[in-house]
Order: sequence, then structure tokens, then C-alpha cells
Amino acid sequence: MKYIIVTGGVLSGLGKGITVSSMGKLLESRGLSVTAIKIDPYLNCDAGTMNPYQHGEVFVLDDGSEVDLDLGNYERFLDTSLTKDHNITTGKAYRAVIEKERRGDYLGQTVQIIPHITDEIRNMIKEAAEKSGVDVTLVELGGTVGDIESMPFLEAVRQLHIEIGHQNCMFVHITLVPVMSVVGEQKTKPTQHSVKELRAIGIRPDAIVCRAKSPLSKSIKEKISLFCDVPTTAVISAPDAQSIYRVPLILEEQGLTDFLLERLGVPSSSEDLKEWRAFLDRLENPESEVSVAIVGKYTHLKDSYISHFEALHHCGAFTKSKVNIRWVEAEDEKPGGTAIQLEGVDGVVVPGGFGKRGALGKIEAARYARENKIPFLGICLGFQLAVVEFCRNVLGLEGANSTEFNKNTPHPVVDILPEQKGVKNLGGTMRLGAQDVIVQEGSKAQMLYESTTISERHRHRYEINPDYIKQIEDSGLKFTGRSPDKIRMEIAELSDHPYFVASQFHPELKSRPARPAPLYVGLLKAILEGKK
Repeated sequence: MKYIIVTGGVLSGLGKGITVSSMGKLLESRGLSVTAIKIDPYLNCDAGTMNPYQHGEVFVLDDGSEVDLDLGNYERFLDTSLTKDHNITTGKAYRAVIEKERRGDYLGQTVQIIPHITDEIRNMIKEAAEKSGVDVTLVELGGTVGDIESMPFLEAVRQLHIEIGHQNCMFVHITLVPVMSVVGEQKTKPTQHSVKELRAIGIRPDAIVCRAKSPLSKSIKEKISLFCDVPTTAVISAPDAQSIYRVPLILEEQGLTDFLLERLGVPSSSEDLKEWRAFLDRLENPESEVSVAIVGKYTHLKDSYISHFEALHHCGAFTKSKVNIRWVEAEDEKPGGTAIQLEGVDGVVVPGGFGKRGALGKIEAARYARENKIPFLGICLGFQLAVVEFCRNVLGLEGANSTEFNKNTPHPVVDILPEQKGVKNLGGTMRLGAQDVIVQEGSKAQMLYESTTISERHRHRYEINPDYIKQIEDSGLKFTGRSPDKIRMEIAELSDHPYFVASQFHPELKSRPARPAPLYVGLLKAILEGKK
């Protein structure tokens, strides 16, 4: 087993996740099997209870784990399915150690950060890697070198390097090379200080990936090489790219793959990125152009909807169309505010979420798309609110609502799952992860999935109230996807509409560049058909 540990310096948000994903894709292109682990140095046990404004989208895995959004990047680039073991947090590590201490596993020892916490972190990394059975494991350490909360993890990977040997473990450090607007010169000092901090901890980077607005000049690369004691060939320029999917090619062109393989002593085979290049060619050379609105309440932080964003671009490449996304704030309080923002768009996506804030705007978006025959896709809460809108404005059920927002609604068309009624703890207690869905023969969903049995990922506490299903279906909104026991409604399709589809599950979470999410493909196909 070979390990590549990726650390970050200067500041957060440099794109470590994309760099890790890109390195994984490059190693796969040389015939190696790869997995990736994300370390998050926060005390939360997982990302499930975190506000998207704090940390971006909560990504859900097949096993129901709620994890950091970078695992979504890993899955998309590597076309794989990860598990809860691939996201390690401070909370997980400390909880495991405390549970062992309470059981008496340490036999009277004084339990300390070193060695007990660091040993636990090392073991978590190795267990996740070994279970995957791959050739190379990439480990991304979140945060920035010098952060107090990152110290135990940096010490743990330093010890891992000693334990498994230099030939089996290497470090890649990602830094920022800013340009001072006054002089217009790329400045290497932040990188120098970051590497100095890392070396003081006992970690010597083998390669440095430098994020910058434009490519590094030869002299800047040589300067970083000299001051940071790495070969010039290991100073890699990572300029802003037209698309995140171009990053692997940018790194490959600079010889990073060959350097990684040589450093780890892994035999090199010829590069095979044929499919990836073909996808990128379709993405960057579209034949048509469409506009799609994403209606949400976290639109000020685009990472809150990153999987929707990427799914639309996967489908854009598939349909050879450029997707222009219009971010629509669902919390617009002005009368008709949401509808005004939607004027002129070709399609509408209403994603999931929690809480009452923004619900009225999402309901208005569903109404606008329904009445104006605009292709529409509702996801999770978007599915529920599309049903609420239909009940209010088509069935005439005044005050119809979800009990999440109004426990005393006269028409609780969306209600809490029966098994959720006694739940008190919020973390990891929803209906989570991959669940089977039975799709009705001849429905739009069945034609898109080309199957009557599918598996998609879920994250919800509320569902359509069975008492209203017959009334809803008799009026034209058909539930064409149901749980195997037929109790839970999973997909809704509106009759006499170009494309009005909604799902209780999250199809965006399993969208891949080579296998785009079918319901999003259907949305774009309906838009393109309407433009003919």
C-alpha cells in the first residue's frame, strides 16, 4: 500500500479536494487502483448537523454517512462509491478513544493526545485504506498547516510516514502564490513560510502544488524549489482553470504523475485519459446553450449546491449543451419575487433543504414552472413542496403544508416519517443512504433510467402523506416511483407537461462525468426539445 498525504498552507479553500481528485484520476489513468480519505479537523462527528453556510453541501454516501463535500469530488473523479471510513473527523477520533477508555481498554494508562489520539487516527487511515484493497491511498488533511485543531492529525501522518517507510509514503503540499496588484509580481514568501511551518512539525514535502491566478513563471518555480528544498520538477503550477475537470490534464502536462510514480517506486504504464478527454471536449465545445435556475436559500455560497451544479454540467456534456446557471434566492420577500427572478429561464431546479425559511419561494418556483410549462426538477424538499403547491393551487386545499413548517396545518400533505416521531438526536438519524425505488413501467423516470428498479441516495425526515395520494393522482400528479413496500412516494410526474418531475431522493449525489444523473438528463433533453 502506498500513501500520498496532501496538506494545505497559507489559507483554506485552495482546492485541495480537486487536486486530490485529479491526482487520483491521473494515477488511475496509469492502471492503478486508488481511493481517497478526507480528514476534517472539527469536533463534529460528521457533517450532518452543519449549516451549509458553514461548510458547504452535506454529501451523503450509499451507506448513509453524511460527509464532507470533498468526498463528492472524489466519487465524481474516480467514479467510485466511498464509505463512512473515508471521512475522519476529530469528533470520530476522540469519541473512539473515549469509548475505549470507558471500557477500560487502556488498562489504567493516562490517556493522552500522544500516543492515544494519534494512534487512533493512524489506525483509522490504515483500516480505511486496507478495506479498499487499492494500490494507492490519497489522504487529504483539511484545514491549514499551523491550525491548532490540525496538530494531532499532522503528528499522526508524520508517525505514519515513519511506520510504513519513506518509499511507501509521500507528502504533497498545496499553497497559494498570490500576486500583489501594486507590483504585479507572483510572491513566493507565503509558500516559503508555509513549508517552513510544515518542516518544523517534522514533515518534509516531496512536491508543492502552487495555486495561482495564472501559471507560474520558470523563475518563480526555481525560487520555490531553492527555498523549499524540492526539485524544480516537483513544483507544480495549478492556475485557475476553465473547468475543474481540466485540472488533471494541467497536472499531467507538467509531469506530476510521473513524479508521483517514481517517488513511490511504482512501475509506470502509458497514460489513458481518452474517455476523460472526450468528456472534457463535449463540455468545453457545446453545440447549444440553455439556462437553468437553481432556487435555494443558500445561494450566496455556491458550494451548498455543488452536486446539483456538477450534475447539470455532466448532463450538459452528455447533451452537448452549455448550461448557464442562474442562482435564484428563494427568500425573496417581495410579492412575486421568485417568479420575477425566473423570467426567461429554460428550466428550474428546486433542491433540498430544511426549515421554513425560503419555502414560500420554492413553492412559487414550482407553481411558475407548472403553469408556464417550463421543465422542472424538484429534489427532496423540492419534491415535497411541489406536492404542496399542487394541493394548494390545483386541488384547492387551502393551507395545505408540511408539518415541518406548520404542525397544525388543516391539510398535512407532507408529514414526518412514522419512525422519526420519537427521534431526539439529530445526527445520523434521518432516512439516509441508498434505498431501492420501484419505478412505474412507461413513466418518464423508467425511460430515463431504463429500469423499473433503481437505487438512489436519501436524506429526509418527512414524506408524502398516504391519505392524500389518491386525491393527488386523480388530479394528474402521478407517483411513478415508490419504495418496495409501496408506502413511500419516491418520484412524482405531472401529466400534460413537457417535464415536471420530482424525486424524494437525491439523484445528483450519484451523477458522474461518464454517467450523468438520469433525471437531470431528462430535464436538459426536455429543454432542448422545447427549443426546437
